[in-house]
Amino acid sequence: MEKVHVAIIGCGGIANGKHLPSLKKVEQVELVAFCDTDVQKAQAAKDAYGTADAMVYQDYQELLKDASIDVVHVCTPNISHAEISIAAMKEDKHVMCEKPMAKSSEEAKQMVAAAEETGKKLTIGYQNRFRQDSQYLRKVCQRGDLGDVYFAKAHAIRRRAVPTWGVFLDEEKQGGGPLIDIGTHALDLTLWMMDNYKPKSVMGSTFHKLGERKNAANAWGPWDPEKFTVEDSAFGFITMENGATIVLESSWALNSLEVDEAKCSLSGTVGGADMKDGLRINGEEFGKLYTTNVELENGGVAFYDGNDETDADLEARLWIESLLNNTEATVKPKEALVVTQILEAIYESARTGKAVYFD
Repeated sequence: MEKVHVAIIGCGGIANGKHLPSLKKVEQVELVAFCDTDVQKAQAAKDAYGTADAMVYQDYQELLKDASIDVVHVCTPNISHAEISIAAMKEDKHVMCEKPMAKSSEEAKQMVAAAEETGKKLTIGYQNRFRQDSQYLRKVCQRGDLGDVYFAKAHAIRRRAVPTWGVFLDEEKQGGGPLIDIGTHALDLTLWMMDNYKPKSVMGSTFHKLGERKNAANAWGPWDPEKFTVEDSAFGFITMENGATIVLESSWALNSLEVDEAKCSLSGTVGGADMKDGLRINGEEFGKLYTTNVELENGGVAFYDGNDETDADLEARLWIESLLNNTEATVKPKEALVVTQILEAIYESARTGKAVYFD
């Protein structure tokens, strides 16, 4: 069986929490190289997931010189996504880069250009596309059950769950806060369901209200207001070229009991759908309104549904299969570029108080 040699650059939380456990389950994968500026993290990841002769690096440029590596997963802070991804593709490696695609749309464009110039595959880690409800709703949308989706909401609201570790609160390294961290997932899902990647204009607003508080209640303990340099909430009003409208809401800390993350609501000419309380499809039939609550488990046996593959597992497997079969990845780089462009436009609109228009 053909083996795919995979390297991990950035051996922190997202690598250990998602990429490494899922890649380890893919039969065709061998994890052969690990890199982190903290070499102890790279060594620990190698010990837990690597082959016996896997290499450990502190400098990603040294890792990229290894011609035996087929694929690189970039799991570093946003500021280095483009730099490392482009360098990897130029060294003849396929790339999966964690979300968001890049800190800026210009960097994201450069990543797309590098993929086209080198012929290497590039995908972005939007794992929420691979959830059961997402996969089901995507098929519903593709079949046309909702008709023309002209209004949607992208939900990414936490009441109090500010990530206090790593560089999440550092605007320089991340490019933003909840909008670029979790809002990006909700927006990606929404655009994917609508199959609409042609924005016309964006209005946005951002807030830094609760981030200034000391000793605040928080899922991961109180944050340091001095280090909280990103927004704590951001909202966008997006109009597409065909007139469709999307409302995007994102926050790590908001005084709201309507808490939803990486979900969307869709309204079309034939029906609607939302992920807010399970997956619900709504419509009209025989002169009556109906709401269907979709049962996503196979049922039959309470303790076993025949499939223990998580969304992250499916993401990893389909990504590797796309390489082996030379097919398109589920998350296409040009789609992820549009997500980045819209997020950037929300920040720009919030900063200037004016709408941002796309060419």
